[in-house]
Amino acid sequence: MADFAQKVLCIVSRIPKGSVLTYAEVARRAGSPAAVRAVGNILNKNYDPTIPCHRVIRSDGTVGGYNRGASLKLKRLKQEGAL
Repeated sequence: MADFAQKVLCIVSRIPKGSVLTYAEVARRAGSPAAVRAVGNILNKNYDPTIPCHRVIRSDGTVGGYNRGASLKLKRLKQEGAL
């Protein structure tokens, strides 16, 4: 699991400002397309400010959860021009 978590964090750290990926896309790029919930759990535990977890959204286009609050996630995405 640690290897998968490292892959997820590496992928998310490369999402450019103004862009987003879905949890499903992150899971697919990390090599485990069915591990969508695992991606969410990994990101929920991340407090490293250099990894932009707020740039990962749900497949239906809604922002989803964020360990600092969904309203802050939405605000940050709007500030970056991603939404």
